Amino acid sequence: MAVDELDTRILRLLLERPRTSAREYARLLGVARGTLQARLDRLERDGVITGSGPALSPAALGHPVLAFVHIEVTQGHLDDVGDALAAVPEIVEAFSITGGGDLLTRVVARDNAHLEDVIQKLISLPGVVRTRTEVALRERVPHRLLPLVESIGRAATP
Repeated sequence: MAVDELDTRILRLLLERPRTSAREYARLLGVARGTLQARLDRLERDGVITGSGPALSPAALGHPVLAFVHIEVTQGHLDDVGDALAAVPEIVEAFSITGGGDLLTRVVARDNAHLEDVIQKLISLPGVVRTRTEVALRERVPHRLLPLVESIGRAATP
């Protein structure tokens, strides 16, 4: 699905101000409320907005490839590399980890060639020693919190 500038502005507002009313979104964007609602409906129908959080789908935004990239960092450069990762838009999450590597990133890409380009960009960052990439084939359990909340609720109930 193609996302234009107005769609991008709408999505940004939803992420930055998720509890704002549709009327206020329309006012902030300078569009009619009907226009805003039609865009929101289309974004939901096309699977870009997948919840009321909102949760956005990288695949629906043209980035269907998901990979987990482990990054080994030169000692003393973890913060520098972490800051540099924040400038790479295809990195949707990054964590300091124990075990094999120092950082674990979740990377999205348009295709495998684009993924390779992103990995090459990561390898060239000052302080990065090496990377190891694992490509996700299929999501088996989508991101969720409700089962955890229910479990905690059951445990708290005498």
